[in-house]
Amino acid sequence: MRIFSVFLKWWPHHLLREGRFRPARVFAGLCGLGLGLGFFLTASAPSGFCSGANAQQAAPSETVIVQPGAPGMPSKRLPASTTAQLPSQSQADVEFMQGMIMHHAQAVEMTALIASHTQNKNLRSLGSRISSSQTDEIKFMKRWLAARAEPVSMGSSGMNGMSGMKDVAGMKDMPEMKGTGVKGRGMNDMGMKDTDTKDGDVSAHSMALMPGMLTPEQMDALRKAKDGEFDHLFLTGMIQHHDGALTMVKDLFDTAGAGQDAEIFDFATDADNTQRAEIRIMQTMLEKKSPEEKR
Repeated sequence: MRIFSVFLKWWPHHLLREGRFRPARVFAGLCGLGLGLGFFLTASAPSGFCSGANAQQAAPSETVIVQPGAPGMPSKRLPASTTAQLPSQSQADVEFMQGMIMHHAQAVEMTALIASHTQNKNLRSLGSRISSSQTDEIKFMKRWLAARAEPVSMGSSGMNGMSGMKDVAGMKDMPEMKGTGVKGRGMNDMGMKDTDTKDGDVSAHSMALMPGMLTPEQMDALRKAKDGEFDHLFLTGMIQHHDGALTMVKDLFDTAGAGQDAEIFDFATDADNTQRAEIRIMQTMLEKKSPEEKR
C-alpha cells in the first residue's frame, strides 16, 4: 500500500512537469488501476471518485414526462413526444368577459358622480378604489378578448343566455361611461345593438342588463340626489351592482367547461373576493348614520 501511495504522489507531479498533465486522463488512469488494485484504491481515493468520473462520460438519459393522477390514482408516464395543449376556449368565458366589461363600466360611471354630489370622505375614498380597480380590470378584459380575436361587445344572443338578466327600456340612451375606454353616447356605441321592431321604434325595444346593473330610472335618481340622499342611493345601488357581479361569477363556474382558463379563473376568483369585501364595507357604512340623520 505504501508503494501505491508513493506512486499516487509522484505520477501527477511527473505529468505536470512534463507538460502532459490532463485531469481527465489522471482520473481515468486511477480508475483503471482501481480495477486491478481495488482495495488500494478504496483506501487511497475518496468515496464516489470513479463513479463521478464515469457519470460525466455517460450518455444523457431520455426526458421522462409524467402526468399526475387524480387524488388516489397513480401517475401515468407519457411518451417523450407529448406536447402541452391549452384547454379549448369556452364561449361562456368570452361572454363572461364581454358582459363584465359592460358591468364594470356602469360602476365606473357611478363613481364619477361622487365628486360633485357628496362631501363624504369615506365614500369618496371607496369610490376612488372602485373606479381605479374596475378601470384596470376593463383594460385587462379587453386585452384578453383581443388576444383571442373576440369582440369586446356581446351580441344579443349571448346576453339572453345569461341568468339574472333584466329587461329595461331605453338602454340605448345610457350616457357615455367615462374613464373606461368604452366610448360613445350609449349602449349602441358599446356594440349592444337594438333589435329592429315592426314599427321601427327602437326606443320601445327592451334591452337586457347584466345582473345587478342599475336601471335608467335608478341612474337618473342617483344623478339628481345630493349629499346624504346620494350617499344612501350610491351605497344601496353599488351593493346591488356588486351582488350582480357575484351572480355572474357563480354562473361562470356553474357552466360546464367554463372558467378553466388560468387567467379567467384568477380574474373571476379575485373579483369575487374583492367585491364581497367591498359589500361588507358598504353595509357597514349604511349602518353608520350621519348626525343629521340621527336627529
